[in-house]
Amino acid sequence: MLNRCAAHAPAQLAVTQTEIELLDRVVKDTPRTAQAPPLLRSLIKLAQLGGYLARASDPPPGNTVMWRGMRRLIDIQLGYELAQDECG
Repeated sequence: MLNRCAAHAPAQLAVTQTEIELLDRVVKDTPRTAQAPPLLRSLIKLAQLGGYLARASDPPPGNTVMWRGMRRLIDIQLGYELAQDECG
């Protein structure tokens, strides 16, 4: 919803800097995401983790896909933090 109201807002309003870095490492840029504003880029990558295909004719991702992507990103971040010994 934030992207619909403020499309050119910074991505840090929706995800943390660590999550942005992990999304950039895990999900490759497509021509669509490479040209997108930072918030939309992060949200599309998050949706792709949840199963969104990001084709040109696809509607915007829904709540379920975003939720699945967020759950996967949390697991990825937990593994990253455990590998960095920042957790526990």
